[in-house]
Amino acid sequence: MKIYPVILSGGAGTRLWPLSRAVLPKQLLPLVTDNSMLQETALRLAGWPGLMPPLVVCGNEHRFMVAEQMREVGIVPLAIVLEPAGRNTAPAVAAAANFLLALDPQAIMLVLPADHVVTDPAAFRAVVALASVAVAEGALATFGIVPTGPETGFGYILGGAAMATFEGCFEVARFVEKPDRATAEGFLAAGGYCWNSGMFMFRAERYLSELAILRPAIHGAAEAAVRLGYRDLDFCRLDEASFAGCPSESIDYAVMEHTARAVVVPADIGWSDVGSWAALWEVLPRDGAGNCQRGDVYLDGVRDSLVRAESRIVAMVGVRDLVVVETRDAVLVAHKSQVQRVKQIVDHLKAKERTEHVHHTRVYRPWGYYEGIDAGDRFQVKRITVNPGEKLSLQMHHHRAEHWVVVRGTARVTCGDKVCLLSENESTYIPIGMSHRLENPGKVALHIIEVQSGSYLGEDDIVRFEDAYQRA
Repeated sequence: MKIYPVILSGGAGTRLWPLSRAVLPKQLLPLVTDNSMLQETALRLAGWPGLMPPLVVCGNEHRFMVAEQMREVGIVPLAIVLEPAGRNTAPAVAAAANFLLALDPQAIMLVLPADHVVTDPAAFRAVVALASVAVAEGALATFGIVPTGPETGFGYILGGAAMATFEGCFEVARFVEKPDRATAEGFLAAGGYCWNSGMFMFRAERYLSELAILRPAIHGAAEAAVRLGYRDLDFCRLDEASFAGCPSESIDYAVMEHTARAVVVPADIGWSDVGSWAALWEVLPRDGAGNCQRGDVYLDGVRDSLVRAESRIVAMVGVRDLVVVETRDAVLVAHKSQVQRVKQIVDHLKAKERTEHVHHTRVYRPWGYYEGIDAGDRFQVKRITVNPGEKLSLQMHHHRAEHWVVVRGTARVTCGDKVCLLSENESTYIPIGMSHRLENPGKVALHIIEVQSGSYLGEDDIVRFEDAYQRA
């Protein structure tokens, strides 16, 4: 029996702003360890007998970061499937199921969000083994987390009768939306309730069969998106038109709440969905005063707080129960009991058409990254880092000129018909309208300072003539 992990790496993680942003979301960040949450999810699966390499489903804008993070931890995915637009979990899993069926008609899927914490991997393996027996007989299994308190941020699953033929599995009596605190306390007192983890296991064929009956529009759109999809470098692109027309719905709403084949497996695995800064505080190591700290931090008389400094010193004196997160362009200060309101900050930034919820001052590209240093009327300064052997697209700009100064490494510069090599402390000028390209032919990272000047300095003023990464 072959089990195919399907890692869902979508979502924006808005409740972990200002660290998590649309271009660099929660699952791609090192929140709990020095690895990203995506990397930790993939590493948790390494070495399991009968477990195939993971299939990762992610958004188009995250594809190069996902591929690079997998490479960094030595994991070669079965595939990286690109969603042209977010359509929630039911369509994403349907696309993965269609993809896997083409490889293995008996494929069993283990569906896992990329941004969850599991601190007891041995217990996790054990509950997967229990679920696999029922799944082999056609069940659709969900993993219900054994609750440790009356949480109001999770949905709940009420387990029914124990299944005589499948050890550790229970019938599903009902799914329950996120309750208020009094209701959640009643659930714990009554017993039999689990938190809804968003992790599932089923045969690909069985999931699609149920989906065809319960949500035929999703079934048809996902099948067409895979059938009409195509390869792009190391990625599998879903057909954009087919997937864009797919209804947006979660697995729970589309299938699990309606199928007669659902079973729940209670799981006590040290799980957290890290859905807020307070939830992150719960799973991180804390000092004797109950503080979690990372970066350049000074604390005096501080208790039970989470403090994260990304670019400068953060000093706190005589406070408790706070979350303070500093980045280069934003600072969050919140009481731990109020962190669910962080999403309202993101909504405000969107309404004001600002960009602090979209990207950081450091913006990653497949060739490396750039960072904004300074900007003003008709000028902008960036620090650009190009990885060894990589190159930017051959491009031109209608509205800006650029000056490049090499700080470290060697640059190969194409400017019109001329190609030259620049070493440290050498510079060049790219006029408006001139085709140009920057490459790193060396074995160390190339660092340059770029000064842009002109009437318009937006990133959309790029006309690409040739691109190794096939970007539009």
